Amino acid sequence: MRVQLEDDNGNLIAFEADPASPADDQRATEAGLIVVREVLQLRRSLPLQRVSSCECRPFRPGADDAEFLRINNLAFEWHPDQSGWSQQHLAKRMQEPWFDPLGFLILEENEAMVAFCWTKVHPATTKEPALGEIYVIGVDPVAHGRGLGTEIVIAGLEHLSGLGITTGMLHVESDNTAALHMYDRLGFTVHSSHRWWALPGSPVPSTTTPGVPT
Repeated sequence: MRVQLEDDNGNLIAFEADPASPADDQRATEAGLIVVREVLQLRRSLPLQRVSSCECRPFRPGADDAEFLRINNLAFEWHPDQSGWSQQHLAKRMQEPWFDPLGFLILEENEAMVAFCWTKVHPATTKEPALGEIYVIGVDPVAHGRGLGTEIVIAGLEHLSGLGITTGMLHVESDNTAALHMYDRLGFTVHSSHRWWALPGSPVPSTTTPGVPT
């Protein structure tokens, strides 16, 4: 996928590529653009040779909505796509054909939600095997520092493996050092890069506005 934006004189002022290649980097550099965002796709084979310590339950649509949104918006306050979610954001995704509450895992302590791992299955295509995605994970900030993120990712991978999926996948910001360290420890490696370039000083784009920082 390639999306570009030019000014009135035909000069390249924003560019998006997924997957990004060295040729894309060269083109952007020659136009005076810089990388303003990079999202890495990581993959690993399944099953994972570890067992999660989490005793998770499935998401309950309606009953769990408010607590999920609270934790999500605290955990992703900084994120260009995942921050500021409303009930409408959640409802839209629950209407998608891929949504399965059994793959939306909730971890509770003392009957209160403290973490979640939302998974997504991508059916096999002529070019790709079936992929089990860790779509989004979040941990309540009050529970940080206890390894819950790692454990709930393992729980999500266990769920996907139980469906017969042999390749796990996720997306992560290239500057999210803590998350990258966690995924590296779990055996994930970089498969591809989704990259945005723009003029220096441009804001960070979201994935809902491809190629055009707004």
